[in-house]
Amino acid sequence: MNKRSVWTSAILTLIATLGTGCHRPSTTTTAQRRPAYPQARKEAVVDTYHGTEVADPYRWLEDADSDETQTWVARQNDLTERFLARTGARERIKARLKSLTNYPRCSSPSKQGGRYFFWKNDGLQNQSVLYVQDTLDGEARVVVNPNVLSADGTVAVTTAALNWDGTKLAYGLSHSGSDEQEVRIREVNWGMDLDEVLQWCRFTTIAWHHDGSGFFYSRFPDPITVSEEDRMNYNRLYWHRLGTPQSADVLIYERPDNKELSLAPVVTEDGRYLVLYLHHGTDPRNRVYYRPLEGDGPFVRLLDEADARYDFLGNQGPIFYFLTNSDAPKGRIIAIDTDRPAQAHWSTVIPESDGVIDYAAWVDNQLVLVCMHDVHHRLKVFHLDGQYIRDIDLPGLGTIGSLSGRQDDPEMFFSFTSFLYPSTSLGYDLPSNELRVIHQPEIDFDLAAYETRQVFCTSRDGTRIPMFITHRKGLTLDGSHPTLLYGYGGFNINIMPGFSTSTLAWLEAGGVYVQANMRGGSEYGESWHQAGMLENKQNVFDDFIAAAEWLIENNYTQPAKLAIRGGSNGGLLVAACMLQRPHLYGAVVCQVPVIDMLRYHKFTVGRYWVPEYGNAEASKQEFGYLYAYSPLHNVKAGVGYPPILITSADTDDRVVPLHAKKFAATLQEKAVGDNPILLRVETKAGHGGGKPVSKAIEEQADIYTFLFDVLGMQGRR
Repeated sequence: MNKRSVWTSAILTLIATLGTGCHRPSTTTTAQRRPAYPQARKEAVVDTYHGTEVADPYRWLEDADSDETQTWVARQNDLTERFLARTGARERIKARLKSLTNYPRCSSPSKQGGRYFFWKNDGLQNQSVLYVQDTLDGEARVVVNPNVLSADGTVAVTTAALNWDGTKLAYGLSHSGSDEQEVRIREVNWGMDLDEVLQWCRFTTIAWHHDGSGFFYSRFPDPITVSEEDRMNYNRLYWHRLGTPQSADVLIYERPDNKELSLAPVVTEDGRYLVLYLHHGTDPRNRVYYRPLEGDGPFVRLLDEADARYDFLGNQGPIFYFLTNSDAPKGRIIAIDTDRPAQAHWSTVIPESDGVIDYAAWVDNQLVLVCMHDVHHRLKVFHLDGQYIRDIDLPGLGTIGSLSGRQDDPEMFFSFTSFLYPSTSLGYDLPSNELRVIHQPEIDFDLAAYETRQVFCTSRDGTRIPMFITHRKGLTLDGSHPTLLYGYGGFNINIMPGFSTSTLAWLEAGGVYVQANMRGGSEYGESWHQAGMLENKQNVFDDFIAAAEWLIENNYTQPAKLAIRGGSNGGLLVAACMLQRPHLYGAVVCQVPVIDMLRYHKFTVGRYWVPEYGNAEASKQEFGYLYAYSPLHNVKAGVGYPPILITSADTDDRVVPLHAKKFAATLQEKAVGDNPILLRVETKAGHGGGKPVSKAIEEQADIYTFLFDVLGMQGRR
């Protein structure tokens, strides 16, 4: 990806001054005075970036293990606890969330070795349980139940791969929300694990050999063998043979010349080839290598330019099929003859069209495409030669997930969901064109009393931005409704319609729920992503601000009743938007946020995000645009910011909690007025993956307690 020119100095100046001089009075309806924030020591730490000095007075909060930091965090948690306890509403809100969550729900099945595997949660189980059944209507037997692995539900299965005949399962366990995994192997028929445990795995992909003797997997070095800064570098591909210790694993591939590459293996369904993906951080552009599965010959560098996204779909002998955005920002299907791999010999099987090809699968010797049209999915079937067959009718406008099938099997399975449609598992038989409901949950909630519609607003530069609005039917547009606006906008991730019981609690309390689809995601292809990354990141904030303004202009809400919420990159989003337009919102929920844009790359997996954000140390241009919007560096003294709840977790090793801590300390120091600035740091929790249901309910109850208070809501109606 070629970097485009940096913003002009005029735009940088505008961004730097947005929001200054605006003293906002308290928007809370409960009489209060300015909270007595825990004292945070300031130190004289100054870094110089390309001739610009930047102070970092709360650098000491980066040391999570120091007594000073832990004492300060404990006092912040105590302050937040006292604030949330003052109304007495939290237990009632928590009880309602538990009630709404307490229903059986299942994933779509995956067929392996003639049997069907699926995940199920009975309702309030902390972790879903993996089951197997011989037929879709047969008795379900437990394969893995993570709930028995810890008393508090904080051990989660974070990756799982069945061998080709479905008799063995390699699965990764994480503890307390960490991205770190330990891989175990379970005999499916016996329900017992083999002796070996594989360590130093993170974001690990597992690819079984067809004979079931072992698998290929990626892992990082033993931490004692490398420096601390390289613990997330030097990802390597290994072969593990069942029944042997990890120390006997065979190194298959490494790239010491490019230590930041990540590796992911795939074994082709015909058992002929080992395919290897190579990624740099979160950059969607990748390389693809391959070699015969048998033997130890070198990999052939089939696609080595990292010029586009290439998703391997399957092969017919030496002909490899890929979904790619090469010369097609919205995606196309191509075939590459590995005997004639030059781009001049590539053939386009399915060309780019108006809709974005989100992902695809090879099922029953046909190509099944999941396509996006204005942020909802359509399901299309094609012959291998690209001839269109049919669209598969779906229950409505929504999202397809977990699509699975085999090249030589007529059955495929997927899930479907929308804002008012609980995730339902479906089966489809390609020869008969028959769609079958496998499992549809029953919800004790009157979904028919609510509605969703899609609208479009116009961003600052004229770009059309879609958003979904869900609310009770018959809503009067008088500007009085508490409204929760959610967004993400980054990393080529599409934010699709989806069902959430916590959203139901918001709706029945009289709230309006809005999901905006800003640039930076993949909703309209790679060009949409590029328009919201690197030097174009301000576009994302402009899009979100435009969505907020549209809701106010169209009388859904007013600033004092409008809350914004986002997590991770979405936490960066809401923090930046709050600082740029503090008068526009009545409340902010900023979850596990990326805040210090000058130093984010120095911690754990932060370097993975450099292709998305840039690196302030490496480039003067990149420093310029990062510094212009970095939330930590754009808090203005003397400004009254809206009430904000900042959340993090003590074992989050993806977006480390130092971001949230330094942001809270800076806001508490500089903001004026009585609006609360609260920090909530969860214990034994990570970035969100694998979070126990009980902890998720507690966190959501705290968020709604905060929002109901500062927005003047009464809770359930």
